[in-house]
Amino acid sequence: MKFAIVKGKIITVNENEEIIENGTILIKDGKIEAITDGTTSIPEGYEVIDAEGKIVLPGFIDTHTHQGLFDGSVGWAGFDGNEMTDPATAYVRALDAINPEDPGLLEARIGGVTTIQTGPGSGNVIGGTDTIIKTYCKSNIVDDLIVKTPSSMKAALGENPKNVYGTDKKLPSTRMGTAAVFRKAFVDAQNYAKKWQEYEKKKVKAEETNDIEKMPSEPERDLGKEALVKVLNREIPLNFHCHQANDIVTAIRLAEEFDVELMLIHATEGHKIADYIAKKGVPVSVGPSLVGFEKVELRNISFETPVKLWKAGVRISIQSDSFTRLRHFQILPCMAIKEGLPINEALKAITINAAKMIKVEDRLGSIEPGKDADLVIWTEHPLENFYAENQITFINGEIAYKKE
Repeated sequence: MKFAIVKGKIITVNENEEIIENGTILIKDGKIEAITDGTTSIPEGYEVIDAEGKIVLPGFIDTHTHQGLFDGSVGWAGFDGNEMTDPATAYVRALDAINPEDPGLLEARIGGVTTIQTGPGSGNVIGGTDTIIKTYCKSNIVDDLIVKTPSSMKAALGENPKNVYGTDKKLPSTRMGTAAVFRKAFVDAQNYAKKWQEYEKKKVKAEETNDIEKMPSEPERDLGKEALVKVLNREIPLNFHCHQANDIVTAIRLAEEFDVELMLIHATEGHKIADYIAKKGVPVSVGPSLVGFEKVELRNISFETPVKLWKAGVRISIQSDSFTRLRHFQILPCMAIKEGLPINEALKAITINAAKMIKVEDRLGSIEPGKDADLVIWTEHPLENFYAENQITFINGEIAYKKE
């Protein structure tokens, strides 16, 4: 399909934060083909979408959620995001559990969310690998939704793993034990990598000398250690669930100890140590800030957190963690704006900055030629007026949602 969105106010969120009044966007083969000021004639064969008086934005990106793995509409049968049978399950993959017919994905499209990073919950110290997907495809085959997999490794500190395993008097039952489980898993992965490196050296030497008797035996594969080696090699980052300030510091300490790339998830008390996080250069996926105080580590939850982190110079995104219905995703940046985050920064936190944090900015996060045609037409700017309505969501150049 080829579309021409005409007469809309285009907020590109590109490097120059360009805004085009009465603009035209040409969509072809799932990509943004061209953007003009509206004076260019429309080529033949394009279906024209009239966006006069409306706002055109990039699709929103949720950097941390569990949509597709926790389908609350069917209860226990849809809860596939926490393999809480061992505190370290690096070998499990979100991809194997995602249900493309999860009602939450339709909610996402209604809310203008076109891309999510979804993955395991925080019941385990090491939960498994995340996946970045679009929230729509015609086939309903999860492989066709994929933007990147694996996209990161999920890990968790704080109350969740303590609660899961400590109640059974198993390791970890303390924060000490949680860090120890993490450290042991990564040391084991380092040793595993060394074993394979030694094997490869001996194999090459035996092949070069044609000495079959010295051909080494191949080490036994370990899927969990293989997954952690990807983190150690910086092929994928570590996404660390943490709320309290002391847990945030522990997450940074562990990441530095193993020299891995880190993104903090939640960082509920990040405002307390915002300068420290900024000094370390660690990005933060903030939220969800609409949940209650059912855990002690959430007692300081506030929408001031993303504001204070941004003021300190931390790159932030704003995420739902699946606790906020994605049809109302815009309420999260709106609440941060209420606390003092500039509108343009709030928009970047759910578009281009979010894309950069999960390393898909070459395809997503802004309206630019060559990028995926993930666009949303709004009646008004959704971060300036919460009552703005989504008229049409485009994903990969196809109409994924249209308000009747």
